[in-house]
Amino acid sequence: MFIQIIQGKCTRQDELRALADTWREEMAPSADGWLGGTYGFTDDGQFVGVIRFESREAAMRNSERPEQGEWARRMTALIDGPVEYHDCDDVTLMLDGGSDDAGFVQVIRGKVDDPQGLKSLMGDTDMLHELRPEILGATLAIEADGTFTETVAFTDEESARAGESKEMPDMPAEVRETLETVMQGAKFYDLHHPWFA
Repeated sequence: MFIQIIQGKCTRQDELRALADTWREEMAPSADGWLGGTYGFTDDGQFVGVIRFESREAAMRNSERPEQGEWARRMTALIDGPVEYHDCDDVTLMLDGGSDDAGFVQVIRGKVDDPQGLKSLMGDTDMLHELRPEILGATLAIEADGTFTETVAFTDEESARAGESKEMPDMPAEVRETLETVMQGAKFYDLHHPWFA
């Protein structure tokens, strides 16, 4: 799987949402290898889109379509300032990757020195489900330089906050150290009204 993250400040949110709906209705059926996406706006007006494709090659074929180029120009015009893109070939799914039934999504961006260690930790779905039963699923996308974007789908925000406030259970020291290191300096983007395609 390949994931592309698109992010930018947006004050014209209704227009961008409508444009995204237009893409889903008119262009998605002919987008080879497109698997879906998670989208939303943060309270401070950041648009975040996490788009999944079968492969980088499929994503690039989509980008090369003239109609996609035109759509991207229209999207960029609705963003206030530069658009940030992150392309990730290294993708791990947790608990099937997420759910369109999620009422709250948290996107976490950070950097990790040991991507394999983080992937192993996040791949332990039994432990994840035991620690945070309110998590419906997640994706972990890692770039070549160790920058990661984790997209976590929750039943609702209230459950997510309750889970955050729980004391961490006993766990091996290396696991706790990995978690603490990863979250140090990470940025959190809360999508209170996510939508999915």
